[in-house]
Amino acid sequence: MVDLAVLLTDLAAESTQLDALVAALPDAEWDQPTPAAGWTVAHQIAHLAWTDHVAHLAATDPEAFHASVAATPDPARLVDAGAEAFLARPDALLSRWRVGRSTLAASLAAAPAGQKLPWYGTRMSPASMATARIMETWAHGEDVADALGVTRPATARLRHIAYLGARTVGHSFAAHGRAVPTASVRVELLAPAGDTWAFGPPDAADRVTGPARDFCLLVTRRRHRADTALAADGPVADAWLDVAQAFAGPPGPAPAPRSGDSGRAGAAA
Repeated sequence: MVDLAVLLTDLAAESTQLDALVAALPDAEWDQPTPAAGWTVAHQIAHLAWTDHVAHLAATDPEAFHASVAATPDPARLVDAGAEAFLARPDALLSRWRVGRSTLAASLAAAPAGQKLPWYGTRMSPASMATARIMETWAHGEDVADALGVTRPATARLRHIAYLGARTVGHSFAAHGRAVPTASVRVELLAPAGDTWAFGPPDAADRVTGPARDFCLLVTRRRHRADTALAADGPVADAWLDVAQAFAGPPGPAPAPRSGDSGRAGAAA
């Protein structure tokens, strides 16, 4: 298990990298559309600020968190409404996000060991919440980078996202209304530094292999499998790559293949 302090350090680094990408943007650039339909760069940062806020509530005042969920007029628009509520001028939005993520980090660091924090449809340890925030910050950072035409370097922080992705095989199927398989899947990924990250039983018949960044893009539903170099061996692994999802909640629209090929790149023959 990764130490919470390490996770919070990596969360701060991931946030700082994205902050540096948007801090110097002219105000007009904040209105650039991103791959998420209807969301601009500003929406992406507002979403992160809102999610940090509700995560802080979950860590410090569970009753207030549950009240905020119960007060939602349209659960189907919860995420969109949260982003819209936190929109502001770029300077104010940046300040809100910076203060909010710092406040969240402090509340997670102060959470009692073994505490389970309420979340949407589940409960999470402070370490799991920090890992999920790394995943979201990176994924929405990819949306911003795509909008700005920037390719960000892969870092060792991707291991946290890969870990979540490999642990959520069953959740991925369930989120798409499919039967949860009983077979395990072995995941072996080429890390940014050239080593291998492995998750799951070494003797599993079903396997997924490929670049760690591609896997993280897939499990955060930022890329179609046809646009990755991932390979699946075995029926469960092959089916999983169609539904892989490391985050809680409904899957939302599937990403369209950018290559124009709707086939299964990397699927077992």
